[in-house]
Amino acid sequence: MAQLQTRPIQLYYWPTPNGWKISIMLEECGLPYEVIPVNIAKGEQFRPEFLALSPNNKIPAIIDPDGPGGEPISVFESGAILQYLGRKTGLFYPADERGRVEVDQWLFWQMAGLGPMAGQTHHFRIYAPEKIAYAIDRYTNETHRLYGVLNKRLADRDFVAGSYSIADMAILGWAKLWERQGQDIAEFPHMARWLERMLARPAVKRGLAVNAEDRNRTDLATDKDAQKVLFGQRARN
Repeated sequence: MAQLQTRPIQLYYWPTPNGWKISIMLEECGLPYEVIPVNIAKGEQFRPEFLALSPNNKIPAIIDPDGPGGEPISVFESGAILQYLGRKTGLFYPADERGRVEVDQWLFWQMAGLGPMAGQTHHFRIYAPEKIAYAIDRYTNETHRLYGVLNKRLADRDFVAGSYSIADMAILGWAKLWERQGQDIAEFPHMARWLERMLARPAVKRGLAVNAEDRNRTDLATDKDAQKVLFGQRARN
């Protein structure tokens, strides 16, 4: 059904694990889209025009000009965007209730568990100006536990919900950064094989490549102004 898209979806994006979810999904679905960069290191997520789309001042967000009833619709929160695109196209998100529940369980596992825990692990291991041993251990260990859950799930299947789905796309961006999270992928062989399968997909490669150069332009570990924007939650002057 992707061929019904007559105008490109506008993707408000920065190359982060959450942004990658949507660029990958759009590539997998073959939907036309245009990227509107939102430089989160410079505070562009606080601009009024972006806050009108994403009131939580987080990327990604989309505007679909061919929304329900042919009218435009905006969607924020990466999980909600994945579900919307899955319903719109009929791809990577089952139509039957049992299949959809299976996917939703793992999508919400990522949204409520792996994403926040891995994100805090990144923060305290790499970006925090003060190295707090308790916080580093707390989040590194919880990420380790979550990867154990994922590894066990993947022991007897290729993808987390059976067939390849939006749940896999949601998990990938965080899971591929395991090294930054102080993890040893050798401890999670089923997860490692899943990562290899995921990263070999052409659409995943294209999705991860979207504006990839922007990811390397700011060193968050040393750029104090960017840290004030991202971690102080205020716009850069």
